[in-house]
Amino acid sequence: MSESRAWPSVVVASALTLICAVVAGVAGGVAGAELSRGPSAAEIQQASSEETARRWQVWPAGKIFPSTLRYVAEQGGEESARRVGISTRTDCAAAVDAALRTALKTAGCRAVLRATYLDALQGVVVTIGVAAFPDQASALAARAAFPPGGVPSPGLRALAFPQTVADRFSAAARQASSLAQAGPYLVITTAGQVDGRPARSVGHQRSTIFAFTSDLEERILTTLATPARPDCAGKDWQC
Repeated sequence: MSESRAWPSVVVASALTLICAVVAGVAGGVAGAELSRGPSAAEIQQASSEETARRWQVWPAGKIFPSTLRYVAEQGGEESARRVGISTRTDCAAAVDAALRTALKTAGCRAVLRATYLDALQGVVVTIGVAAFPDQASALAARAAFPPGGVPSPGLRALAFPQTVADRFSAAARQASSLAQAGPYLVITTAGQVDGRPARSVGHQRSTIFAFTSDLEERILTTLATPARPDCAGKDWQC
């Protein structure tokens, strides 16, 4: 009698063991499938956005600001602007006029990278700034703080380099500006003439003399903000 009562217990215990094994097998299968599946479209998009937002920090300075930048000349045809130098400072406040600092801080500005270029005729000097933000909405908010119509002040601060052709470029010498935004980046330019003449002394100026600066900013912005195809096996990607 005692054996007949014990047998159902053994059966129940065996059944529970089998059920647990099945559940564990299913759970293991689900976990294995989760680990072995490829990234979803949403994960790929997220990885691409994060990689783009990190470029200002992980790319070499020379990749963001190449030694030369092509542009369409005032007389037609293509010319190249030559890089004079790249700033070692990246803090947002130091790169813009005081009137813009609060707006950039509120928008979450992470850094402003700056470089100065000289046009092919060596008559115009241009400082280009790359302002990096957490996302597109933040970059758009910061853009709204800049004056419209190519007004250079308040704006990006001129970046001069002593003992170079750009050593006279100062705040007073700024005569034109431009800006463009894509993704988490805002690219700003400020331009003047290499002799450092103050903008207030210029008088009537040809509207096209600084038009090429938009080409420079667009080339830099396109390189920085164009999403790359994610390589989830690469060291720079987190899929």
